[in-house]
Amino acid sequence: MRNSPPDDDLNATAAGASMTGWEFAWLDGLAVASEPSWSFPEIARPLVRTAGSLLDLDTGGGELLAEFVPLPAHTVAVESWARNTPAARERLAPFGVEVLTELPAGEDEFDLVLSRHGRLPAADIARLLKPGGVLLTQQVGSDDLAELNDALGAPPPHPRRWDAEVAANALTAAGLLVTDVREEHPGLAFRDIRAVIHHLRTVPWQVRDFSPQKYERELARLTAVIRARGEFTARAHRFLVQARRPAQA
Repeated sequence: MRNSPPDDDLNATAAGASMTGWEFAWLDGLAVASEPSWSFPEIARPLVRTAGSLLDLDTGGGELLAEFVPLPAHTVAVESWARNTPAARERLAPFGVEVLTELPAGEDEFDLVLSRHGRLPAADIARLLKPGGVLLTQQVGSDDLAELNDALGAPPPHPRRWDAEVAANALTAAGLLVTDVREEHPGLAFRDIRAVIHHLRTVPWQVRDFSPQKYERELARLTAVIRARGEFTARAHRFLVQARRPAQA
């Protein structure tokens, strides 16, 4: 059984990958990801249980937030991408969650703010948290899968540094107290060139000018590497930060 399709099939493979949307079942075995040593859901769940109000930033389709039911009586989700917003509203409506496309305008509103792979607007989070409120975030760092970009001869995935230190400093500058910082680089093994192409289609900011035609030669070389070694591994970049707004005196 071969690891990847013939080079001539790259365009057809990419076309198929681009049509799969958020369905990843066909990738089983073609890409194997390691996870950070921590579990964001396991850390978040007890915080959700004790919160009276919750804001989930960039909720996507609401999949993760729905895992935490029962939710606080006042729970708001934010999702600005038009493709995801209807799905989030449909999924979260049975739990009484309002899904907005912009950040709430108020202040001192939430006991808990969650952001998993979403935005981290430090000043707005400080504004929206109640005194004593908690932020929990897991972020994708700027070095995410940089080896893949190198293998394709593409520019780095992010023009500016984004890591645990930068995020913690921004939150501190906004007046929050950082209580936990973790950072790791788990591996992602691509065992088929189709998985590489699907990733680049699904995450367009990884290689911003990607197309199978433009990178045909580089993809062919990477195909040869996967065939020879059985896989191509790049390091992901994940970090977790927990912070709280100081309680008022």
